[in-house]
Amino acid sequence: MKTCKVALTRTYIVSIQAENEDRAKRFSEFFLGDFPDRSSQKEREEMKFQIGELEMVYNKADEIIKEEEWA
Repeated sequence: MKTCKVALTRTYIVSIQAENEDRAKRFSEFFLGDFPDRSSQKEREEMKFQIGELEMVYNKADEIIKEEEWA
């Protein structure tokens, strides 16, 4: 068998309420970088945002980065 490291690309549509578009983008990148939502209730209250529904709209294994043989 082979062990493969795969570059996986996923795209999500994120519903997020924030004070402006820039903050919405920054919060979505920061708190959803390691899906699922990593934000705490305290952070949402202090930074005044709320992450709503997440919908995966793209999920594709794009390429093999490294391939190794193993027994």
